Amino acid sequence: MMINKVLTLTLNPALDKTVEIDSLETGGLNRINEGRIDAGGKGINVAKVLKNLVVDVRTTGIVAGHQGRRLLAYLDELGIESKFLEIEGETRTNLKVFDRSKSEITEFNEKGPFVSEDDLKRFDILLDRVLNDVEVFILSGSIPPGIKTDIYKKYIEKAKKRDIKTILDAEGELFRKGLEAKPYAVKPNIHELEQLFGRTYSRDEEVVEDIKKLIGGGVELVVVSMGGDGSIIANETETYRVRPFPIEVKSTVGSGDSMVAALSYSIMNNHEIEFIAKWITSAGTMTATKEGTQVCNFEDIRKNLDKVSIEKI
Repeated sequence: MMINKVLTLTLNPALDKTVEIDSLETGGLNRINEGRIDAGGKGINVAKVLKNLVVDVRTTGIVAGHQGRRLLAYLDELGIESKFLEIEGETRTNLKVFDRSKSEITEFNEKGPFVSEDDLKRFDILLDRVLNDVEVFILSGSIPPGIKTDIYKKYIEKAKKRDIKTILDAEGELFRKGLEAKPYAVKPNIHELEQLFGRTYSRDEEVVEDIKKLIGGGVELVVVSMGGDGSIIANETETYRVRPFPIEVKSTVGSGDSMVAALSYSIMNNHEIEFIAKWITSAGTMTATKEGTQVCNFEDIRKNLDKVSIEKI
């Protein structure tokens, strides 16, 4: 039986084209060994994971043109309920090049279609409708041209008026302004936190100092992801340093989004913070073992929980 509904927001979705090459040669010819196209964008990646976790998830946002219709068709194939506004222009295509020799991904992201004031007014009406019966609202990723950086702040405030818990995963001014609305939880990566506080961290203690500032500002749960080095997760009373287990990395695309999905699952299930730390780390780590923008499932997460290294700090 599915648990309560989550809504994910992707204002700037994309068709993600992932290709594999033996070794990336800049300024020369690169021959592609294999490739795939997936529906992408942070909120959509989150929805894919939640679908795998048997959560009743709905996704919303803005699409445009033929590429947008292709993206909606992909979501339909995945069985993910989607309520998107269609506008003029073209949904972006993002290229991700996986270099086998270095096991690293180089990404090329388009800007996305221009969103007019009228488009945004129409989307606001749609959002009011799709927020019905939602327990958790996830706002993540970039915004297309034409939308102001206070958009997440406005939408968090809108959701909080309905007693909906919000999770914010954004960077730069989107993150900074979104924090003013005091979302329930945030998941910046270490670079986004450094950007927010204007410093470079050399010790975990410095990260914890700034996490405590976010909690003091009204955020109830903070997860700071550090890629292969793990994460730090904290609420008002507890802080944990978490490290993942060794894997063969296929693609880091969607790992952070998998952590956000697992976080929302835990919030709805009232998990203790120590369990949340293990659960989200297993989710992010297992997604990194998948090709393209494929994501983890429930069994992937469950069977690897005990491999996660966790320390209370």
